[in-house]
Amino acid sequence: MPTGLPFDDIRTLLSDLPPLDTGAVAAIAARDATLTKPPGSLGRLESLVAWLGAVQGRERPVIDRPVVTVFAGNHGVVAQGVSPYPASVTQSMVANFGAGGAAINQICGTFGLGLKVFELALEIPTADITVGPALEEAACAATMAYGMEAVANGTDLLCLGEMGIGNTTVAAAIYHGLYGGAAADWVGRGTGVDDAGLARKIDAVERAVALHAAHLGDPLEVLRRLGGREIAAMVGAILAARIERVPVILDGYVVCAAAAVLHALDARLLDHCIAGHRSAEGAHSAVLARLGKEPLLDLGLRLGEGTGAALAAGIVKAALATFNGMSTFSEAGVADRADDSGR
Repeated sequence: MPTGLPFDDIRTLLSDLPPLDTGAVAAIAARDATLTKPPGSLGRLESLVAWLGAVQGRERPVIDRPVVTVFAGNHGVVAQGVSPYPASVTQSMVANFGAGGAAINQICGTFGLGLKVFELALEIPTADITVGPALEEAACAATMAYGMEAVANGTDLLCLGEMGIGNTTVAAAIYHGLYGGAAADWVGRGTGVDDAGLARKIDAVERAVALHAAHLGDPLEVLRRLGGREIAAMVGAILAARIERVPVILDGYVVCAAAAVLHALDARLLDHCIAGHRSAEGAHSAVLARLGKEPLLDLGLRLGEGTGAALAAGIVKAALATFNGMSTFSEAGVADRADDSGR
């Protein structure tokens, strides 16, 4: 993967995307029709296998090295009182991931998923977006390039997660910058702010978007001015996965802010992505509708950490195991159609 790309070179990457493999989809459908079940009886599990094959370019998709990648960053906008927790909690949670004590550790262990955590200059928060751009262009592009490393070492299913005090505020700012409306349409309670904290979040998002309004016609400018390092890194990870034919499971509200930036550039950039779940945070349902993604799960989650994506990965793994492991009618010696009497 290239490193240190300026925005112009990133845009160049977008012009040479590998197509989804329709031949693999047809072959998967043909095999599925021979399996010992009524057609369509496994519902969305069947379409998940077709999606894997289309992205990977394989008639028999594989999930041998699934990984949950959690990107962690800190945000200057926390100074505006948008979170009940200090930025130091980000570092504490990263340490908890390393010690195996977080929710995501337990879910990864249950479903046989690897876990990588990328710390993004936690000691240096991004600039306060109500005062200036979160990142300079070179720093934003370099962070995107760093995020591209998420698909290194043979990853064949990438689940994206994040950690960062204040990042629901910057995600809301990205949505407001991309989609318009009122700031309140996009702002939720995050880690549990009270009514006064919610008002401060809405005010911060309003002021940030107003400050940068002249530059928000370009999705990459939306990212660097209103986003954060973990969101920029996830943009890079999603882009690299598209280029390298790696299927991606998106987590919730903050992860989808990275996806929304790419979708605004070119909707095809999310062809390899599914939504793991519908978050209880903010306007995630409205975001998913704009991205054209129907989530696999709706469990009222709003933790982050990639928890929803990891749970969805268990379903994707089960779908593939079913497709690869089921007997065909001929192998099982089972009739695959009724006889003339209708039995």
